[in-house]
Amino acid sequence: PPADTASPVERGIFWSRELEEQVPPGFAAEEAAAWLSAARAARVSSLERGGCGRSSNRLARLSDGSRACVRYGINPEQIQGEALSYHLAGVLGMQERLPPMTLALVEARGRQWEPVREELRGSHWAEGAVVSLTRWVDNLTAVVAPAPWGAEAGAGRRLQPLSAGELGGLPPSQLVELVQWSDLILFDYLTANFDRLVSNLFSLQWDPRVMRRATSNLLRAPDGGLVFMDNEAGLVHGYRLLAMWDPYNEPLLRSVCVFREGTARRVAELHRRRSAAAELRRRYRAREPLWARLGFLSERQAELLQARVDFVHRHIAHCRAQ
Repeated sequence: PPADTASPVERGIFWSRELEEQVPPGFAAEEAAAWLSAARAARVSSLERGGCGRSSNRLARLSDGSRACVRYGINPEQIQGEALSYHLAGVLGMQERLPPMTLALVEARGRQWEPVREELRGSHWAEGAVVSLTRWVDNLTAVVAPAPWGAEAGAGRRLQPLSAGELGGLPPSQLVELVQWSDLILFDYLTANFDRLVSNLFSLQWDPRVMRRATSNLLRAPDGGLVFMDNEAGLVHGYRLLAMWDPYNEPLLRSVCVFREGTARRVAELHRRRSAAAELRRRYRAREPLWARLGFLSERQAELLQARVDFVHRHIAHCRAQ
């Protein structure tokens, strides 16, 4: 039958084009590329504590007038996970939801860091360490998980699939947010990122009200767009801890049965070609000048990424069959 133009879902499992057009654009590719180029060339004018997570991180003011969060990992795999997650988002066509980020090499006597040599001494950062620079974004606000994740999980019930039948009557603003959440949950499954909604689900065993609180590492821009922040648990650290976190990550993925068609198409192509790691490597090496300092996924991690792409592809096929 012809599609109902008023319906938020097309062909049973895809968000409608009309609805996708209402999703805030996020960080446009041209805008991100311009900031990254400027940030790599800029000097660090000052380093300030606070506002960027862990006490080891700093808020940097750059000589071009912009600001960036400088993240110093407890170990290099966290910075590697941040960088690889950012570029995997690009492979999947959802990089606009992540603030632009690049890597930088800490060199107290280097041109980039020379103005903040004294601040570096107080930071206890190791000379030669690789850090990430992520564009600072103003006026972000906290995000609480919507139904079905918030209400269902908070009531202690099994997560129910988000499907077309549940969406009738929801206001457009809520539907636009759900489009972004469907990408977020798929992205976090592929990267095995446990440091967002999964960590809240885990905490339900001690705190029954946790789902009514802000979701970790997820913020909302003034235009309503979701911003996927701080992805350092993804791909490397997360893959090491699959046994602990997949009992939460898998049900969360299964709770989504409506997808952006472009996302599903990219997953299908990565599945068909068995090319997830190869395409991530190609993009990472082409777009990150310091990629070799941290290296790439191990062979085992690359296999895990492909296996998770295949799992998502099968899940989408299951939703289609339903």
